[in-house]
Amino acid sequence: MTTAPLPDATRQNWVDRHAPERLKPWLKLGRFDRPIGTWLLLLPGWQGIALALQHYGRPFGLYELWLVIGFGLGAALMRGAGCAVNDIVDRDFDAQVARTAMRPIPAGQISVRQACAFVIGLCLVSLCILLSMNLLSVLLGALSLFLVAAYPFMKRITWWPQAWLGLTFNWGALLGFAAATGGLFSLGWLYILQVKLSGDAFWLAPELDQMGRLAWSAGLLYIGGLFWTLGYDTIYALQDIEDDVMAGVKSSARRLGSQVKPGIAVFYVLATFFAGLAGWAAGLGPVFYAGLVLYGLHLGWQVAKLRPEDAPACLALFKSNREAGLILLAAIAFSGLSV
Repeated sequence: MTTAPLPDATRQNWVDRHAPERLKPWLKLGRFDRPIGTWLLLLPGWQGIALALQHYGRPFGLYELWLVIGFGLGAALMRGAGCAVNDIVDRDFDAQVARTAMRPIPAGQISVRQACAFVIGLCLVSLCILLSMNLLSVLLGALSLFLVAAYPFMKRITWWPQAWLGLTFNWGALLGFAAATGGLFSLGWLYILQVKLSGDAFWLAPELDQMGRLAWSAGLLYIGGLFWTLGYDTIYALQDIEDDVMAGVKSSARRLGSQVKPGIAVFYVLATFFAGLAGWAAGLGPVFYAGLVLYGLHLGWQVAKLRPEDAPACLALFKSNREAGLILLAAIAFSGLSV
């Protein structure tokens, strides 16, 4: 079995260069040859962790280091599972689109049943990672499955599937914030067990504090991320407009039409605005606002450089959002530094 590099994958990606031939279809099913999606799923989670630490003045210790690592692993695994679910649902559409026709399922390299087993395996490993976190994090992680499962159907229902992707990809901002405001998941269960055994809530205040919490700043960061995703995924969708018209697939790029550049500009302005509100609500310092300016300038640069008819340039601009997300992450993480 041989596989060719997919059109939207870097030609020198590690899967095509180094992976065993039999593993290539599986790695491509999970998009491990294209790490940009993992970065875009991961960065809101890291931003949420950093925001919580700054908001509550918590130190960075071993548990927080595990959160950074665990979120990295979880993002890769869940992005792979989500892409596989998307390919299972969209296999007939993908066969009609030049950019996606050689994906493993429409190309006949992996069956639907095999892809389902792949999804289950990735989700089980992700669950093991999630169970190391506090109770609120586990509950939020469980809720995210609804968003992941529903996303592939949105392009059939609404002109704004990119908005649903924003709800899904930025859920990590809430999850990361919650995970960084409590302790291990076992302590959350200890709270529940002690309530049942003793009936004395006074005993259980320390365990209750370990269950995790959310704040307005986390919600504002989530909203900002939603608009960020609306912007960058509209840019991504510009590559497929002609094929989407033929296949009857809806997208924000098609809906905005000739107003796509102003539309993306509005999304990015709102992304910057709500990120700034999140920093204000968390009481972040001047370093954050300096970084926020750089974040906004990067997003503005994307709009200025955008040529909707130039698919390769659209892909490059889409990928540049890794740097945009890292800028915002750094702004939050180093906001406590004095100037």
